Amino acid sequence: MIRDQVKLTKLLEATRGFMRDVAIPNEERVERENAIPEEIVAQMRSLGFFGWSIPEEYGGAGLTTEELCLANMEISQCAVAYRARAGTNTGIGAEAIIQEGTAEQKRKYLPRLASGEITGCLAVTEPEAGSDLLGGLATMAVGEGDHYVLNGTKRYITNAPIADLFTVLARTDPSNKGGSGTTTFLVERGTPGLSIGPEHKKMGQEGSPVSEVYFKDCRVPKSAVLGGTTGTGFRAVMKSLNKQRINLASLCTGPAIRLLDEGLRHALARKQGGKSIGEFQLVQAMLADCKVEISAARALILETARKRDLGEDVTMAVSMCKYYASEMAGRVADRVVQIFGGAGYCEDIGGSVPRFYRDVRLFRLYEGTSQIHQLNIARHLLRGDR
Repeated sequence: MIRDQVKLTKLLEATRGFMRDVAIPNEERVERENAIPEEIVAQMRSLGFFGWSIPEEYGGAGLTTEELCLANMEISQCAVAYRARAGTNTGIGAEAIIQEGTAEQKRKYLPRLASGEITGCLAVTEPEAGSDLLGGLATMAVGEGDHYVLNGTKRYITNAPIADLFTVLARTDPSNKGGSGTTTFLVERGTPGLSIGPEHKKMGQEGSPVSEVYFKDCRVPKSAVLGGTTGTGFRAVMKSLNKQRINLASLCTGPAIRLLDEGLRHALARKQGGKSIGEFQLVQAMLADCKVEISAARALILETARKRDLGEDVTMAVSMCKYYASEMAGRVADRVVQIFGGAGYCEDIGGSVPRFYRDVRLFRLYEGTSQIHQLNIARHLLRGDR
């Protein structure tokens, strides 16, 4: 749902300008230093990137789901690290507070998240709790007077090394293995008993830090309970992910758009037998397949976003978006490497293509693997959803 086309157009134009003039020229630096330089992060703050989805009353842009998807498709056409730097604040690092937080929690955290003063993250996944989140959830929170004491380990947490606020899912009722036995907590960096593991050395997505988070006798006040109510943790996380998976689908589409642009430029410039390889029909077929799949993903994502803005149940559609877009990005990356030939495999001459090829692989794993989303879709179909 587009509320203000003029406002949205200005935001998208500003995002394109940042991507063109700042982000893309610094992609190699970000990869080399494995971090986004602070002066660039400051520009992202000044452009409002950290507050896109946060309500206007708290200093954000208050974008609708559809508007946020369109913005994400733009920012994700540069190195993945840029959108990840601000993406937790516009997604899983703030969404649970927006939807479930108390009035005081919203006043305390949302303005600082919107400005980029602090960085949020969602700490849910554990060594034995990924796809089977409820069955494997081992982090415990035990009430002691006016506090809860947290113990456990969270794994593969995006932005954990730089995060200031952790939205943490823990089990508060050991006898209850269902969602009502869990609670979500807002834990600030520096809280005694909270520590961060070393940054993982990943296959791709340099500049986007990921690490484990440890809780050892970590005491937090009862005011840290999200929404002020225990037993609603799993519900809050799922509501947050339901929106974020639409965002992630759009964030999968941006890199595919960039890759197709790179593939098209190469097909026009690369000569074989005295003519551009773009004149060869099998290369044309790969370009055409990329365009069709990108357009299909974009249409599905925006349709789902509009339905969510209208208040419709999009649970199955969200899984469809995330599954299709993440798999699509991998196929587009593979085709573009094929179009580049040997250059697509060489970091020194392949430009952004080898990096994007590595970066998009993660999309099929986090926020629900492709296989989990296939099962979600099938479960909805079998119970009669259409």
